[in-house]
Amino acid sequence: MSGARVHDSVPHTARPPRPRRGALLAGSVGNFVEWYEFGVYGYFATVIAARFFTPEGGGETEGLVRTYASFALAFFFRPVGAALFGRLGDRIGRRPVLILVIALMTGATTLIGVLPTYATVGALAPWLLTFLRVVQGLSAGGEFGGAVSVMTEFAPPGRRGLYGSWQSFTVALGLLGGAGVAELLATVLTEGQLSDWGWRVPFLLTLPMGLVALGLRLRLEETPAFRHEGRRERPPGREVARAVVLGAGRVMGWSAAGYTFLVVLPSYLQNTLHTGFRQALLVTVVANLGFAATIVPAGLLSDRIGRRPVLLTGAGLVVALSVPLLNLLQDTGTSNAAKGLAVCGAGAVVGLMAGPGPAMLSEMFPTSVRHTGLGLAYALSNAVFSGCAGLIITETMKRTGSVDIPAYYAAATCAVSALALATLPDNRGS
Repeated sequence: MSGARVHDSVPHTARPPRPRRGALLAGSVGNFVEWYEFGVYGYFATVIAARFFTPEGGGETEGLVRTYASFALAFFFRPVGAALFGRLGDRIGRRPVLILVIALMTGATTLIGVLPTYATVGALAPWLLTFLRVVQGLSAGGEFGGAVSVMTEFAPPGRRGLYGSWQSFTVALGLLGGAGVAELLATVLTEGQLSDWGWRVPFLLTLPMGLVALGLRLRLEETPAFRHEGRRERPPGREVARAVVLGAGRVMGWSAAGYTFLVVLPSYLQNTLHTGFRQALLVTVVANLGFAATIVPAGLLSDRIGRRPVLLTGAGLVVALSVPLLNLLQDTGTSNAAKGLAVCGAGAVVGLMAGPGPAMLSEMFPTSVRHTGLGLAYALSNAVFSGCAGLIITETMKRTGSVDIPAYYAAATCAVSALALATLPDNRGS
């Protein structure tokens, strides 16, 4: 099961184009909302640290570490959500679970926009924020497995890579949307206004987006694969557990490098290289544009030549290029054009892993445990290697004084991930 080629017994003639398009839209829109918030929290990490985690007289770095600690805690609830909602999705269907998780995600994110700060309610403020992050973590844990199951189970023959890549593509759109809103606010508001109330606006904007996503999911059909195979006998628990661990290893590089280059980068540029907020955001937008540009082509390419060569190429390039990329950004003599090209390339390399990644995970599990299995593999990887990335990088830099820690982190995780990816079978055209 951990690497076998997946075959659904449902006739593909039963999957007309309209439900396929609806499945892509309904599955991906939730990811957009989730990663929009994910990006916003990362882009405004320094502001959130000051408003929620830095009491009078507290240090800036200390507050940022606490902000990332709250971020990491929420990520550790993703596996809980993946297990809880995944089990529901494998028993009652993908559709009802996707409706529930988008409602939870929208509500929790919107409430962050109206939370009182440390100056208003004292030590209660970070606890309230952390509680809402936990709710987000639970719902996000159920989101990925359900969305990818829907997309790949509706996919026509030989197109799982392409269909699954839309999950990752809407991650890029969500991060870009968050960066765009942050950049707009930084342009039209003063620094004081942004710190005082402007940071709330991106979180409040989640409400209308979430309502649109909810409406699309209410019209979603259940997948043919689940209707025909979802209640078949489940494989042994040990077999599923081994596949989950292997799957987490295969995506750990994608998780770590993606978070490092696409989310942590703004805070790194501001706090370590003393770049302005708007310039740091612009760099991140360029990186996310590179990321978005390669995701769908990488998914399509994996349908033609197999998942393994595409995924290994992405992981290998991160190992080779992480340190040179960061050194280039640190060099004050490097032109802005060269820096922009470098970060765009970094995002593009992550896209090579993100494109085929969802289909690769989906193909590791049979229909009866797919929502749970792929959701847990992804959530565990993200909990450890994405959720903890900001905390690990910031704290390690604080203790060692090395400004190259982000590059070492991305390269090391991708090196380990490449070992797990090397065991992938040839899923060409599946």
